[in-house]
Amino acid sequence: MLTYPGVVDLPESTLTFLAGLLAEDRAQRRTWRKLPPPEQALLVLVHLRKGERYEQLAEGFQVSVGTVHNYIREAVRLLATHGRTLLAAVWIFAWTQSNFLILDGTVVRTNRVRAHNKLYYSGKHKYHGINLQGLTDPYGRLIWISEGLPGSVHDLTAARMHDILDLIDRSELYLYADKGYVGGEGDRLLVPIKKPKNNDLPDRDKEANRTHATTRSQGERGFAVLKNWHIFDRFRGSRVSQFS
Repeated sequence: MLTYPGVVDLPESTLTFLAGLLAEDRAQRRTWRKLPPPEQALLVLVHLRKGERYEQLAEGFQVSVGTVHNYIREAVRLLATHGRTLLAAVWIFAWTQSNFLILDGTVVRTNRVRAHNKLYYSGKHKYHGINLQGLTDPYGRLIWISEGLPGSVHDLTAARMHDILDLIDRSELYLYADKGYVGGEGDRLLVPIKKPKNNDLPDRDKEANRTHATTRSQGERGFAVLKNWHIFDRFRGSRVSQFS
């Protein structure tokens, strides 16, 4: 197999942060790993950012495929413990000068569906995947992302399952969302005005929808930035056990 030098388009501070988490965890648990924390962190970041397969990483870092799998799971677990809960994210944002958030959803492809073929198939996107919900601030910065649900789950249903709409309503913030969330509960959910059966919206409603789309586009930009992490191109793990 041929090897070549590679580049990961991330700042040094990202590597330092993850390496610090790994080093602290090793010290607390008094464990040893073949790779030092900075190299393990680099391996994990290459996988998450570039979507490199386990076999490629094993060859590049001179470890086994099983070791790569364990290194990545260990690091992701640590990163997950440092993520904000939905309640914490909304509570912190509620103290800022802005009064609205943007809700959007995406379906990440997956190629391990086993017996749950229909459960993970997204009729909207026409492929199997995992539904993720995310909240961004008015500037498109992602402040929270949900756990994964099967791809067949509708965005509005996913928002209800994660209790997003109720929490936003109680926080007295407003929530911009696309037409996939039409019919949601609460007075603070702002969605586009639906076209009537004759497909003829009044001019004032058309203008309201254009303004709504302009505001909401910042949230879509936040998800676009998130997908610079190519692990979101296609999830190769298995989520089946969580929904069986």
